[in-house]
Amino acid sequence: MTAPLRCHRRSLPLAIDVFDLAAVLLLAILLVLVLSTFKEYAVSNDEGLQHHYGELIIAYYKSGFADRSAFDFQNLYLYGGLFDIIAVLLAHLLPFDLYDIRHVMSALAGIGGVAATFATARMIAGPRPGLLAGLALTLCGVWYGGMFNHTKDVPFAAAMMGATYYLLRAVRHRPDPRRRDILLFGILLGAALGLRATGLLMVGYLAVAIVLTAWMRRNGDWSASVRLCTSSLLQFAPALAVAYVIMIASWPWASLDFFNPVRAIFAFAHFHYPVRTVLDGQVYLMSDVPRWYEPDYLAIKLPLVILIGAGAGLLTAGWSAIRTGGKALPDPALMEVAMLVFVIMFPLFCQIIGHGPSFTGMRHFMFVVPPLAALAGIGLHVGLSYVEGYGRLGAVGAVAAVLAAFAQDAVALVRLHPYEYLFYNSLVGGLPGAARRYETDYWVNIMPAAVKNLESYLDQIDRHDPLRPQHFTVGVCGERVSFENEADRRLQWTPDWDHADFFIAPTHMNCDQVLRGKVVNVIERVGVPIGVVKDLRGLSPQARWTPIEVAHGPSSNGSAPAAPHG
Repeated sequence: MTAPLRCHRRSLPLAIDVFDLAAVLLLAILLVLVLSTFKEYAVSNDEGLQHHYGELIIAYYKSGFADRSAFDFQNLYLYGGLFDIIAVLLAHLLPFDLYDIRHVMSALAGIGGVAATFATARMIAGPRPGLLAGLALTLCGVWYGGMFNHTKDVPFAAAMMGATYYLLRAVRHRPDPRRRDILLFGILLGAALGLRATGLLMVGYLAVAIVLTAWMRRNGDWSASVRLCTSSLLQFAPALAVAYVIMIASWPWASLDFFNPVRAIFAFAHFHYPVRTVLDGQVYLMSDVPRWYEPDYLAIKLPLVILIGAGAGLLTAGWSAIRTGGKALPDPALMEVAMLVFVIMFPLFCQIIGHGPSFTGMRHFMFVVPPLAALAGIGLHVGLSYVEGYGRLGAVGAVAAVLAAFAQDAVALVRLHPYEYLFYNSLVGGLPGAARRYETDYWVNIMPAAVKNLESYLDQIDRHDPLRPQHFTVGVCGERVSFENEADRRLQWTPDWDHADFFIAPTHMNCDQVLRGKVVNVIERVGVPIGVVKDLRGLSPQARWTPIEVAHGPSSNGSAPAAPHG
């Protein structure tokens, strides 16, 4: 089973050209989809504060380091502001809505993540696994749906995947790695650190890759292995220097003390905000989630084709290593597969063993999805190659099965649009099986549709009651900025749900059940309600509230459920 992993780029040039061209076409289609649909996604809960954080960082530099308000702005000082700084600067330069700019930036980062995933699988095993990996990530709902407004998670994951690609390229060419690969590794590592302190994981991955390669090439000479490790660290020193400069430029708090990025990681591990999350119908505080919270969500949020393909890739690498009798691996591709497995499993094991806080499903572990897709592409390729050895009919059937699985995922995303991140696989019965049992629309992406439908409802009332009031208050189970970015002048956001005229809420965490009222619109996908608009007029404060214990959404004072930054 090792043969399919070996590089064979020159054996079938026509087929390779087809796969590479198909990958380029895939990226072009993604670009067209992004530019034609980005306005359909809501402003997410964090975006207003994140954008302000970018403004505070710029103010810090413009004031000659005197304005230090960025260092005590909620908990955002624990994060890099690279994305937000760029978004603020572009908002000043371009005549577009700042949230449109943010969403296009984030989506382009997502496309970059797809490209890095394709390139990594292609480098390891060839063009066909590269294409399969790119397709797997593109048709992954949590990735495609998150590309538009997960403006911390997706850019960070894309930067980590890009850094992984250039790390593997540089290590592959040791002891004389290409300077370009080392430089680009440093730039992408700096970008990751400029977004999240979790990017420090990549420094550890660098050390693991160097040691693993030295061990593979030891040939009984341990002193030579030590020299190789030392020379490799020196070769990567410029990359680490570049990464550090990018990090402190986009994360001023990190420059105040060399160990602040490490302190940020420990701070994340001890977050204990009163934020609730749900797993299999059970509500938990973020600090009390089960150890297997993240693996559980990965198992049910990722398409089965990724899970099966990644499992096949893992089994292939393990079987290949066993067949060598535990000696040096016979192909650099196997070491690279081992590195992919490591970058997937290590953070998950840390989460399980450390039992850290977590919420909103697998959002904070989105950075393991691209390497999972790369491993899946390799595993699917290995499986197809194995079946192809038994005849043409079996090969055609296997390819058809893989294409059918991708087509099924594509149809599911089309039916969910623009709420692709609500995808759940068949292990829980898709979105119908996950509704009210797992995390759903925590970003309140239903806001554009809900506001538009409420405005249409008011237009109909206008025709029958021209003397009605011209302004209405709306309680929102979500963030104010998301509502105000969509609403016209007739609608005014209010925190006073006791006297609000209308109510907009997702069904996530049962927030739609908090207030009674006439349901004037239901947003749904695949037959599942994911958001509602209610008319509360004529209901007294006492009559509109349901018993608070039956609802998981807002707090007892009627405020929207918090979605703190993390």
